[in-house]
Amino acid sequence: MKINENCSITGKRVILVPYKRHHVLRYHEWMKSAELQELTASEPLTLDQEYEMQISWHEDEEKLTFIIMDLAKWRNESFTEEDCMCGDVNLFFNNTEDNSEAEIEIMIAEPSCRGKGYGTEAIFLMMNYGVSHLNLEKITAKIGFKNVKSLTLFEELGFTEVSRSEVFQEVTLSLPLTSDIREVISQETAGSQIIEYKPKRFRYYTGEIFEEKETYC
Repeated sequence: MKINENCSITGKRVILVPYKRHHVLRYHEWMKSAELQELTASEPLTLDQEYEMQISWHEDEEKLTFIIMDLAKWRNESFTEEDCMCGDVNLFFNNTEDNSEAEIEIMIAEPSCRGKGYGTEAIFLMMNYGVSHLNLEKITAKIGFKNVKSLTLFEELGFTEVSRSEVFQEVTLSLPLTSDIREVISQETAGSQIIEYKPKRFRYYTGEIFEEKETYC
């Protein structure tokens, strides 16, 4: 989705940036993992197919993708942008009858980034973006039976089971964005900013000092 192609979202521990071509190689390495393929119900792709997928996601008006970055590394010029990558978070607008509903998907692919709360914060940042910029009123999630960690995480965030599919081996969870839930999201994302995205390599390799300014995109 092009709406976020120039946007990044900063939190306390992570920064979400749009999925760009220079992220594909690291993403492709992640998706060679049999564990991640099973947990995300994904098929392995060639590198060329992965580049094509990145382009299609960018053009797709029903899919919004951010790459999750370690914010501490992002602010340390000794790390490249690829070094900062943790995973991705997505919104799918797949309910053709209701644009106020979207499905959320989260993946913390980098083993060293797991267990640090990055996934939880990324979900809250994404939900806040969905509420404030996309007029979302409900968020759903589809999680495989074997993905116990994700099921537990989403249930802790207030999602409740609405159905399960034995065919696809997955549970569908739902979270209506009531005023109480919106207040929780607001509290959890206090201090976050939506700022202009500039690739880390550009910011540091050119010696540019980039002031992070809040923007609306």
